[in-house]
Amino acid sequence: MPNITHDILMITYNRPEFTRKALGQLLETCDSYMRVWVWHNGGPGRTLDVVNEFRTHPKFYHLHCARENKALREPTNWFWKESDAVFLSKVDDDCLMPRGWGKELRETLSASPQLGITACWLYYESDYVPELAEKKTIRFPGGVAVMSHHHVQGSGYAMKREVYRELGQIKSHESFTVYCQRVAASGWVVGWRLPFLCLDHMDDPRSPNYPFKTDEEFLENRSLSAAGRGIESLHEWKERSIRQAQTLQSEHIDPRELLGLRGRWRRRKERIRLIFRGRQ
Repeated sequence: MPNITHDILMITYNRPEFTRKALGQLLETCDSYMRVWVWHNGGPGRTLDVVNEFRTHPKFYHLHCARENKALREPTNWFWKESDAVFLSKVDDDCLMPRGWGKELRETLSASPQLGITACWLYYESDYVPELAEKKTIRFPGGVAVMSHHHVQGSGYAMKREVYRELGQIKSHESFTVYCQRVAASGWVVGWRLPFLCLDHMDDPRSPNYPFKTDEEFLENRSLSAAGRGIESLHEWKERSIRQAQTLQSEHIDPRELLGLRGRWRRRKERIRLIFRGRQ
């Protein structure tokens, strides 16, 4: 039997129906090199009951329960420290992973010592704009290609353990996005594998699994992100998803510009812009 070389973390909290779909599919997409760790936030309840339904699955390796809803940084750092796998991943409890994703991302990272973090695409194949993405595409031996960026999303990625050994944990003032920026600024290549390997983000309004189908349902259950950006309809929320995908393909920023005082000033301006837009 192959050695376990790829560990995956899922953090669960108060989303029983999404968790049932996401955790079930994650376990079924694991190959013989992979195993799943679950950090459950929030103590007993329906979501933990769902998690326990999968405890006997051969790919379910470890369950850690926290009574409080811990910030994503803490369980991620715990997982990176406790795991001894060559490749480290996190999959959110609202994401459905495609079959073969683990093998594809491991092979991508193994194509070059430069590659540090790569990920499945959080959007759709129809969002691919070749004339934008090609300018950011780096090609490696064996036909491997990555659309480079200064960060990837915190779900559906794979990271080499060497990155963690070199740069350590996510710091108290960092998100995973900022951690990726630090990785990229250190000389590692960060980005999405090409052709895009798409996951289904069930919180994306374009997903067939998105639970809210009318503007009324959307407004009643609107996320803080949508409210803070002044989004008033499903159409606007969908358009934002499309714009995000285009921005990731067109954006060219030196990751060193995003760290330290320059990075904090840039993020502060962005927060002010979003607050102002929300008030409007």
